[in-house]
Parts: sequence; C-alpha cells; structure tokens
Amino acid sequence: MSGFGTRAVHAGSGHDAQTGAVIPAISLSTTFAQSAPSVPIGKYEYSRSDNPNRDGFETVVASLENAKYALGFASGSAAIAVILHTLTLGDHVVSVSDVYGGTHRYFTKVANHSGINVSFSGDLEKELPTLLNEKTKLVWIETPSNPTLSLTDISKIKSIIVDYQAKHPTQKISLVVDNTFLSPYIQTPLDHGADIVMHSVTKYLNGHSDVVMGVAATNDDAIAERLRFFQNAIGAIPSPFDSWLAHRGLKTLHLRVRQASNNANAIAKYLAASDKVLKVNYPGLENHPQRGIFLKQHNHGLGGGMISFRIKGGKEAASKFTSSTKIFTLAESLGGVESLLEVPSIMTHGGIPVAEREANGIFDDLIRLSCGIEDEEDLIADIKQALEAATN
Repeated sequence: MSGFGTRAVHAGSGHDAQTGAVIPAISLSTTFAQSAPSVPIGKYEYSRSDNPNRDGFETVVASLENAKYALGFASGSAAIAVILHTLTLGDHVVSVSDVYGGTHRYFTKVANHSGINVSFSGDLEKELPTLLNEKTKLVWIETPSNPTLSLTDISKIKSIIVDYQAKHPTQKISLVVDNTFLSPYIQTPLDHGADIVMHSVTKYLNGHSDVVMGVAATNDDAIAERLRFFQNAIGAIPSPFDSWLAHRGLKTLHLRVRQASNNANAIAKYLAASDKVLKVNYPGLENHPQRGIFLKQHNHGLGGGMISFRIKGGKEAASKFTSSTKIFTLAESLGGVESLLEVPSIMTHGGIPVAEREANGIFDDLIRLSCGIEDEEDLIADIKQALEAATN
C-alpha cells in the first residue's frame, strides 16, 4: 500500500482518459443517459444515487481510513442521522457523555422521538459492561471528545462488546467512532476495532471552511449496504461541487494536520505554563491523564490541532479573551487552515443542560481553540496578548 500522502493525492483522482486533465471535472448532471431501459451507458444513473465527484471523494476517504467503503453525506449531522436510521423502534445506543452538542441534540431530541433510547456515560470503559442490554445496537465514541479532549481506548471498548456478544451470539452491536477531531492521518479507528468511522468533513477533511459535508466509512459489507440504502432513500447527499472541493482539500490533509498539531502542541505547552490558566486539555501533553491511550492510538506522535483550557477569571475572562485575539477568529467550527476559538458553554454546547455540561467539564470559563496552519510564533503571541487583556 502506498503512503498516506501519496494516497491522499492520488486515490480516486486519476487523470481524465479523454482530455488528460489531471484534476477531475465537476459533473453537475443530475441524470445520465441509458442505452436501453435500466441499462445506463456508464456507471451512473442518477446523482442522488451516485455521482462521479462523490464517488472520487468516497474512494479517497476509504483509502485513508483503511476501509472498503465510504459514503458521503450532506453534513456530519446527516451522517449521524443516517447511521441512527439503521436502527429500529426500541433499540438502544450507549454514548460517551462528552460529545459534540449537535450529536447530543440528535440523540436526545430527534432519535428519542423515533423510539431510540440513548444512555450516556462519563467513564465508558468502566460503565459499558453494565449499560449493554438486549436492545443495544450501537456504541458511540468521540475520541478525543468535544470539547474536553478526553480519550477512549477503542480496542478496549471493542473487547467489552465482543465479550458481551459471546454471551448473546444473535445480537449485533456496532462500534461507531467520530474521528472528526483527528482525521485519519492521526487516527484510524477501524484498525482498532471500530465498525464505523464518521467525520464532519466540514472540519479537517475539507480543511478550508467552505464546505458543509459528512462521511462514514466501514469494512463491514452488511453495514455498508444498509448505509448505502439509507443514503439514497433519505437523499441527504453532498453536491458534486462540495464533493469536488472536499476531495481537493483531502490532498493536503497530512500537511495541514501536521502543521496544526505542531502549533497546538506549542500553544498547549505555553498555556500549561501560564499562571493565568487553570487547566489545559490537550492529548499531546505528557501529563494528559490518558497518555497511554494517546501513545497507542495516535499516529506520528501527534495530538491534533484542538485544545481546550479553563481561564482564570470565570466567564467574564473567557468572553474577554475570545474578543481580544487578533489572529484567532471567534467562530464556531474547527479544522480549517485558519485558527478559530469559541466558548463551548454558550456556543457549540449551549443546548446541553448546565448540570450535564459541568459534569463533563464544560464550564463557563472553558475556551476551545482550533489551531490553524499559521506561524507558531504569531499564534503564541496572539494567545499571550489576549491572556493579558482578559486577566488584567
């Protein structure tokens, strides 16, 4: 198998046989000619079902995630919805409690109306054996979690599921890992036992803050067939142009993620040494409480581009800090070439009840940073001046 960078550049992106174009054209056609009824001239019939640009994007994601199949969706939320649509009335899901606010919203305000029950756990490795029951069909992980950057041992969770299924051989439980925060350059969950890996493509995979999109990948034939059916039946698919843009973004994924991770590592060390900071959450720090999982699951020794930290001075200081940066932009989302920051308690995770948020470490003084690919020295200088402005 070729190296990651080679696959990122070339998988699903051969030159055009007719024109020699190195970059695939954007295929905007919604339908494709047939030589006879139900006999299409080529591979494609109708763009909701399949499209050349989506096909190319799905091919490269499958390659990078070491998967047989990948399926593109209109957003990360659409990917979540389609995965949950594979369940039926009365089914049960177990999820880590520290998840993206949109995932929590879907579990608690959408899936529950379809008769899907979700149990949340703050310590999945310890609590999962007691949470699994005869109705459990999915176990859902974010690692690192959003926004406190806690880690979950994927292979350990898989072993708990396997032990349970050995006692209940007719029950199928799928392990889903949201890999948005790291990308396949740093972590490949399928290699550690996950059945499905999903991303908000909007973030690192696209990487340029100009596409809203999602993807799911798997090595399981039956799961892929069911997801493909719902992808087509529900129709929450990305446009050809978005697929083309995301495929373009993937070609530089390894370069972008490496630079963002290096920047984040330097910033995390700076914050950890500051007397204006209460706590820093970053997997790459040697004192991260789950250092062993980091060493086991993270490729290239990289911690990713995401950091969260608690600033001294409470929510007022957090608000002042996020309004004082010059390079970091106060905005939701993450994973782009530019650096962003936010206050999760009143932005991305504002819909989660206060007690539940704080139980997961999401306090009003918690700030989340998405480190971009700018120069490290400039980003640290920006953090330094904003800390001074917020705490003096």
